[in-house]
Amino acid sequence: MNLDHVFVCGQPALDFAATLRARRSARFEMFVTPERLNAWYLESGLVDTITPAHEEDVRAAITLREAVYRLITNRRLGEEFDREALAVLNGAARATPVTPQLSLTGRHNEATPAQALATVARQAVELLSGPDVPLLKECGNPECTRVYVDRSRGMRRQWCGMESCGNKIKAAAYRARKKTAPATTA
Repeated sequence: MNLDHVFVCGQPALDFAATLRARRSARFEMFVTPERLNAWYLESGLVDTITPAHEEDVRAAITLREAVYRLITNRRLGEEFDREALAVLNGAARATPVTPQLSLTGRHNEATPAQALATVARQAVELLSGPDVPLLKECGNPECTRVYVDRSRGMRRQWCGMESCGNKIKAAAYRARKKTAPATTA
């Protein structure tokens, strides 16, 4: 599996929750090192520069990610929020977030990993208490466990992203149809 961070969910907290891929099968961890965690913060656009992360930052990020995923799942399934996950999220959201600064070249977000994590927590609070809750859907690829915001017309989107899952599923369905199609006689 590739180590590229993917941002297809339509909301940073959902992309953050999706950094543990294939939760029902292979379970592929994206935050394997402090450098990979910092890469996510940078690639997500949350920060422009970040101080080096440490192992404890990775542990804190994974703890928050799992709480966010649990709460997203609770919300999506119409369940009551898991209280332990709620405490983790709210605790992280209380910490100091990324503070934008104005520089000579424009806005600049410089942060520590802890500030970036607090910002993700606040984004999750906004998502889970906001108007997009009815738009949350899980990817239709059985191997994928990403949850995304479906803003498509008629809410008919089936996959987290065409590049990541949609094309794979469509290609597999096409191959299956070709295999079972009766041979035509000439």
